Amino acid sequence: MSKKNYSKHDVKHHLHPFSDNAALQEEGVRVMVKAKGVYVYDNDGNEILDGMAGLWCVNVGYGRKELVRAAKKQMEILPFYNTFFKTTHPAAVELTDKLVEITPEGFNHVFYTGSGSESVDTMMRMVRHYWASIGKPEKKIIIGRWNGYHGSTIGGASLGGMKGMHEQGDLPIPNVVHIEQPWYYGLAKDNETAGEFGIRAANWLEEKITELGADKVAAFVGEPIQGAGGVIVPPDGYWQRIEEICRKHDILLVADEVICGYGRTGNWFGHETFGFKPDIFTTAKGLSSGYIPIGAVLVNDRVTEGLLAGGEFNHGFTYSGHPVAAAVARANLDILDNEEIVDRIHDKIGPYMKKRWQETFEPFKYVGDIRSVGLMCGFTLVKNKETREFFPNTGETGLICRDIFFKNNLIMRACGDHIVAAPPLVISKKEIDHMLSIAAKCMREFEVKMDQILAKQDQD
Repeated sequence: MSKKNYSKHDVKHHLHPFSDNAALQEEGVRVMVKAKGVYVYDNDGNEILDGMAGLWCVNVGYGRKELVRAAKKQMEILPFYNTFFKTTHPAAVELTDKLVEITPEGFNHVFYTGSGSESVDTMMRMVRHYWASIGKPEKKIIIGRWNGYHGSTIGGASLGGMKGMHEQGDLPIPNVVHIEQPWYYGLAKDNETAGEFGIRAANWLEEKITELGADKVAAFVGEPIQGAGGVIVPPDGYWQRIEEICRKHDILLVADEVICGYGRTGNWFGHETFGFKPDIFTTAKGLSSGYIPIGAVLVNDRVTEGLLAGGEFNHGFTYSGHPVAAAVARANLDILDNEEIVDRIHDKIGPYMKKRWQETFEPFKYVGDIRSVGLMCGFTLVKNKETREFFPNTGETGLICRDIFFKNNLIMRACGDHIVAAPPLVISKKEIDHMLSIAAKCMREFEVKMDQILAKQDQD
């Protein structure tokens, strides 16, 4: 098969995730063939700056030979064995020790999965098993947030607040409910400060608990920063009030760290950035920098004690603690640790990106709500930034903008009408400048296109 035929053969047989596969039959796909650092390359020889680190995951960048060596070494020694039936292996033990080392105090137990979605489904079963184990089986309801994202399995998609996902498959499943997201720009009242809104948004949780009955609510689950929802950054004080409410009503607090974890926000985990303490947190993506599938659920001592009292936990996966995945993840965490990449994001690169992100996008008339924490960045496309009027048909404008970026060899993502970026954590200041110079060019092109579209709509 010639390189030029890959696209044609792909859409003939390959059903792509989160895609209109009928449209792909007509449009084709772009074929990525290699990568290095913060760049990927297609089979036409184009160098493309990956402003999304794959899918929020390639934290240490592409082409790290240390991770290749770790995989090769483990494959030669023990390519696979399970962690069922009273067995383990050194790779799982060593990864667990490292995770316990880097996580906050009180997190001394890990359950392994193969992805973020599996981590979320594991957490959901774990939460309910915990309450049943300590004699409160009626505590089953799990509360998520509208516009939150927790994966695409039936459990994760139910817990997430993406209504388009709920429409496919009769979701959410029973005993999963939602409260509104803490998006100040889009939901604040006139003259309401960010701090006031943050407390009001957190109090939506207490209102929902009161409505349902605290004796029936098992947990509240949220991303420290909503990633696929558009990099929605909660106001200061929001998470502290959420934690206070959970403790008051004896409800488990769960942080979904699948995107925020392993340095993305400038700390090892997003809950550290926002100063709250969950009982459980889910991870994946940056755990191995996407080099190989693996996820992990970190459990505090209180929940672990309850789980141990409950006897056998009838849950697990063939690839839980897969030796090759565990070895690669351990090598990846060593890179993040030894090269002080997390501190670099916190002290230097994160603040630099925040400044340059604001400077780049603030001048454009269709851009509002510019936001950035660590290397999670976003802005919202608006029809009128003075009145905060949004475009109709949410998502259509975002796709127009995203496609202009992609055409110009910069990968950024549209989440509805939010445009977001999350480049590899190893990106340099020079590469940030290059990335944002391309972005500015793309936004000028987008602005011209939207002027034309809106003018035509006025004529019609």
